[in-house]
Amino acid sequence: MAAADPPLRGTMIKTNRLGTAAVAAIGALLLAGCGGTSSVSRSEVEKQVSQQLTAQVGRKPDKISCPGSLKAKVGTTMRCTLTDSGKSYGVTVKVTSVDGSNVKFHIQVDNKPKN
Repeated sequence: MAAADPPLRGTMIKTNRLGTAAVAAIGALLLAGCGGTSSVSRSEVEKQVSQQLTAQVGRKPDKISCPGSLKAKVGTTMRCTLTDSGKSYGVTVKVTSVDGSNVKFHIQVDNKPKN
């Protein structure tokens, strides 16, 4: 058995399997709702995380689930779960900038599965 590759934190990599190493991506979201709502809906966060990981890794994860809306405030983080090939990985979504209704974020997938 070969030794596992060392974790690559904060780097952008391409791999055939989601979650086999740290995967980082940068994306943008649009604020949902109106009347001063300053958050991005859970469904939009899940959709964008899935799209960014698909673009980075080359295939869509089985499922992304997040606990709720993401506040549109720089530095806000949320923990989501990526499920792929029967394994679950934690995913950190961190808001890096907010410009009007555009919210930019960074995604980091944990190095090791939860289960």
